Amino acid sequence: MKKIILSIDGMTCSACSNGLEKYLNKQKGIEEVSVNLVMANALIKYDEKQLDQEKIEKFVSEAGFKSLGVYNEKSEDRKEKSQKGKFIFFTILAIILMYISMGHMVGLPIPEFLNMHTNPINYTITLFILTIAFIFYGYDILKNGYKNLIHKTPNMDTLVSIGVFSSILYSLYSMYQIFRGQHQAVENLYFESAAIVIYFIKLGRYIDKVSKDKTKDAIKKLVQITPKDAVIKVNGEERKVTIDEIKHGDIVISKPGEKIAVDGEITSGKAHIDESFITGESKPVSKEIGSKVIAGSINYDGYIEYRAEKIGKESTISEIVRLVLEATSTKAPIAKIADKVSSYFVPSVIAIAFVTLIIYLLLGNSFGIAIGTFVTVLVVACPCSLGLATPLAIVVSEGICAESGILVKKSETLENAQKIDTIVFDKTGTLTYGTLKISKIINYSNLKEEELIQLVGSLESKTIHPIGKAFTDYISEHKIKYLPVKQFEEISGQGIRGIIETDSNLENEKIELMLGNDKILSSNKIENNHLEDQYNLAEQGNSIIYVVKNKEVIALIGVNDIVREDTKEVIEELNNRKIETIMLTGDNKETAEKIAKEIGISKVIAGVLPSEKANTIKNLKEENRIVMMCGDGINDSPALANSDIGVSVNSGTDIAMDSSDVILINNNLKSITKLINISKRTIKNIKQNLFWAFFYNSLMIPIAIGLLKPIGISINPMIASLAMVLSSFTVILNALRLKRIK
Repeated sequence: MKKIILSIDGMTCSACSNGLEKYLNKQKGIEEVSVNLVMANALIKYDEKQLDQEKIEKFVSEAGFKSLGVYNEKSEDRKEKSQKGKFIFFTILAIILMYISMGHMVGLPIPEFLNMHTNPINYTITLFILTIAFIFYGYDILKNGYKNLIHKTPNMDTLVSIGVFSSILYSLYSMYQIFRGQHQAVENLYFESAAIVIYFIKLGRYIDKVSKDKTKDAIKKLVQITPKDAVIKVNGEERKVTIDEIKHGDIVISKPGEKIAVDGEITSGKAHIDESFITGESKPVSKEIGSKVIAGSINYDGYIEYRAEKIGKESTISEIVRLVLEATSTKAPIAKIADKVSSYFVPSVIAIAFVTLIIYLLLGNSFGIAIGTFVTVLVVACPCSLGLATPLAIVVSEGICAESGILVKKSETLENAQKIDTIVFDKTGTLTYGTLKISKIINYSNLKEEELIQLVGSLESKTIHPIGKAFTDYISEHKIKYLPVKQFEEISGQGIRGIIETDSNLENEKIELMLGNDKILSSNKIENNHLEDQYNLAEQGNSIIYVVKNKEVIALIGVNDIVREDTKEVIEELNNRKIETIMLTGDNKETAEKIAKEIGISKVIAGVLPSEKANTIKNLKEENRIVMMCGDGINDSPALANSDIGVSVNSGTDIAMDSSDVILINNNLKSITKLINISKRTIKNIKQNLFWAFFYNSLMIPIAIGLLKPIGISINPMIASLAMVLSSFTVILNALRLKRIK
């Protein structure tokens, strides 16, 4: 299966996006479709053996819309200036049209040759010509409305099209009567209503477009953050190239004040790098040979050369943009309410309009009044605001999350975060930095301490576990030589083992070495005679490694970790929100409980295997809890996948991030409380939007039908179209209030 995101032109409401989604889902070879109204795109999962982009775009066209090709976050809207110019031109035409047709009602002077009573033919022809111009202006609306009616997926455009064509056909009949000398038929012209309805629909869409563009600011900022040019080193010489010309393995040069062009690894020099745009950390980070650099970060003060590793779509920035885009292209469960309502709402409105038309005629009203009421019902009920209510709020919130270093993969996660009642934290690398240091060595052997560390460090160099780094860092600092390791094996939840080939300074033999927690002793039936030392090390907050040589315990090594900054504050806030916090770790109970007590976590589940971590999450969910799991390692992946929301810190492994629903780019646990806060505000905003959208239609349809005429309240098609624009504008302004979230 393959994924593609297409830019879609012509969608105007939730009935449009819902109709396109339904139509595409019916096609053979398409497995899943999610159409996003605000981003104007469709995320399509399809079988590449049966379909390609061209065939999918043909389906889009058949559904009454136009594919603008694969979504390109760098592309500019080339039509923007022409659209603005066209809108201004038709605004002037709309003013002229309304002046001619309605000026006499408010006492404005009308040129004699355009007076509807003294020169009805001139008046009629002028209105007709101006209306034709508006028909061409709104051709896309009328065309989409017709196509969606044919495909049995009527939408807002269908409502407008039926109303406009009804007004024009009736006006053409009246025009025919005027030409035959029945000048009183000039009172039955509805050309201006049809034209102004189209204008107001276009006005609403123009406002929508401006507002939607604002919601994409976070993505645009990320895209524009990388430089256009860079300097690479070729055969010892500097060469200026565009960013697109950089290839894997190229040596790129960065001088003070310049931006990093692509993701890479420093091969020469050192500098302080500002990565605040992606990590939220304002303090520049010191980088040296071997350090990773991210495209878009700023070199403050040093000359560095770095090897290009991730270019183009592989870069961190492109990955962030892709994840944000995919998240905004998925649907939150709450959005399905609006979709379902729209699928029934539009056909119901058409039925109500036709019933109203028939009742008006049966009650003896003129055909002109009946058709006017018919058009008013169709126009006033257009579900624009309903279509914008959910997706606009979701996109704004996704943008806020992206700017805050929180990558949410699915909009469903954004909805569910506010329901969380239990958060389970891994310890090492999540609650702590995972930057372990050797704090104490209890040596039971006749080996010198340096020889012992050489053995342990050589074996630990084969693993990516944070504990292993404590030893490799020590070896690097003390310039100790690594020994060859064979038959390396990682024992899940227990430790590691391997065969060390020693040199002449030690014992001329192959040593079977095992490193791990006390479980590695019991599984290998080795008696543990060092419980007191283990307890003392644990009391001091150490993680403990048993060193087993040839089935004999030769040392106990304690390594210490540092609790992440702000962790205590985050746990305190979660506790105040009545969210239970649990520490889940493979480490020993004493160490885990000491750290838990220090930061305020009351419940600790220690000494668990990876499979047990996943089972713990399952057990919590069986208690009807909504569980968030926060971790960073391979061992956490099953638990992350099994939780309702899996959160991975960015320093974690690729597999942990693949298993998670949220990635904390800034590695700051405060982002968890911010995510919950954004989620609560977003859902509240969506409910407000849906309420006003439903309230508007519930209020306006009875008025459009004429039920309030006895008390002097009524509207015509033009007022109805303006009211529809104002309802959409209300929803847009309410959604944009989310940008104020701190």
